[in-house]
Amino acid sequence: MRARTAGFTLLETLVALSIIALALSAAMRAMGSTAAAAASLREHTLATWIAENHLAELRARQGWPPIGQRQGHSMMGGRRYPWIETVSGTPNPLFRRVLIEVRGTDDDRSLVRMDGFAVRPLR
Repeated sequence: MRARTAGFTLLETLVALSIIALALSAAMRAMGSTAAAAASLREHTLATWIAENHLAELRARQGWPPIGQRQGHSMMGGRRYPWIETVSGTPNPLFRRVLIEVRGTDDDRSLVRMDGFAVRPLR
């Protein structure tokens, strides 16, 4: 009578491999969504900086922007982001509302919309 050798059967090995495959695919999916979220966060952060810089520049110049809409582009993080500035009046004639909208580089979706106010300079 021969002694039985210890080891795994083919069925046990296949079950273990399928469990490992499921766990690895779930981990890869989680890593992919984390990378996508990080890229989106970076893009929104850069767009926010562009809008804040635009409003800060307007305040620093102490200009009185004309009512209407202007468009342009700003470089940030090695990418070019289009922006739209919309200036409108307010009930107080000494203030103007400035809306900055920064759009994505790959499509026309709005990343950031930021409001600010311009004050009429004293002369």
